[in-house]
Formats: sequence, structure tokens, C-alpha cells
Amino acid sequence: MEASSPTPSASPTPFSALIRTASHEQHVEAENSSFMSDLLGGRLGIPAYRRYTEQLWFVYRALEGASEPLAADPVAGPFLRPELARTAALERDLSHLGGPSWHSGLEPLPATAAYADRVAACAREWPAGFVAHHYTRYLGDLSGGQIIRGTAEKTWGFARKGDGVRFYVFEDIANPAAFKREYRALLDALPVDDLEKQRVVDECKRAFRLNSAVFRELGEEFPLSA
Repeated sequence: MEASSPTPSASPTPFSALIRTASHEQHVEAENSSFMSDLLGGRLGIPAYRRYTEQLWFVYRALEGASEPLAADPVAGPFLRPELARTAALERDLSHLGGPSWHSGLEPLPATAAYADRVAACAREWPAGFVAHHYTRYLGDLSGGQIIRGTAEKTWGFARKGDGVRFYVFEDIANPAAFKREYRALLDALPVDDLEKQRVVDECKRAFRLNSAVFRELGEEFPLSA
């Protein structure tokens, strides 16, 4: 009698799904911060939006400053796509918001400095940890970031996809949904073992906590009047 075939085991959960599920609580906390809720609700003005954009500049300089050193890295290198680069767009937005001398005297909030320092440390010492920060920022920009763009255009009168909101406009990504699928496939194929993947999940959670800390400090700087 022919032996019966073994029952196939259930397919493991893709890492991209695992990391999204595991960090969901921290993600929701960041999205629902009082500062972001007030900003998206149109209850804060352009100065708050500008201050937030300034903080992003420090974080993205840390992220994108690692592009050349990590380009050949087998773990982080595949994620470093030039069409994601945001620093130039941020600088154009900040010039629109604050004039040609927008960077004069600009200092990060303490929470922003801690965030950027952590990104830079991962870039130097731990490429898989850098991927966690890369993922939380850029996939967020391609998703929820578009809500911020729409709010800014509607509330403060910025031209659609123009100066002031160019950070959220990915001109070289024709199909964001397809791009995100490709990005998640890269996550699923991350060439590290399960223990390292758990460390990446933990760093993703840390990235969201660092982001939430920036929102808290922005909320303290821009409290709503009673």
C-alpha cells in the first residue's frame, strides 16, 4: 500500500504581518497622541505644523545619512530605495514655512534628539535595528502620512501636493500600494534568524515610543487653550 503523504504544516506568519501586529499597540498610541489628534483635527495652526516638520527633518537626516554607508549591507541595503528619500522635500517645505533662513538657530526637541541618536546608533552598529526604524517611518509616510497631507492642504491652504506638504508626496512612486507590497516582501525575506527578528520587533516598538515622546513634547509646546 502506498504510504500516505504527510500533512503539510501551517505556513508561518510572514514577518511583515508579525511586526505589524506586534507593534500595533505602540502604533495606535502614537497616532492618537493629543498633539497629533489636535493637528489632524484642525485645532492647531501653522506654527505647530512647522514645528512638527522641523522635528521630522532631524530624524530623516539621521535615516538618510546612513544610505551610503549601508548601501552594500545585506540586511539594510535592499531597503534603501532612492525614491523614498525625504530630506530634500522636507527642506523645501521648511523653506516655504519659515523662509530661506528656516534652519538658523534650529534645535531639536530633547525627544527628537534622542530619536535621531537612536536611529544613527542603529545605522552604525545594528543594520537590522535600522530596518525597524526605516519601516516605521517610510511605510507610515506612504499610509497615514497622506492623511496629514490632506489635512494640511484643507486646513492651511497649501497647494495640493505643493510647497509645505512635499514631504508627503512621493513623486517617484507611481503605485504606493504595489511599493508597500514589495517592501513587505523584503521584510518577509529579511536574512536574519528568529531571535534577531524578535529584536527587530522590539526595536520597532521602541521606534513608535520614541515618536510618541516627540508628540508629547510638541503637545507641551502647543497646548490647546481652555
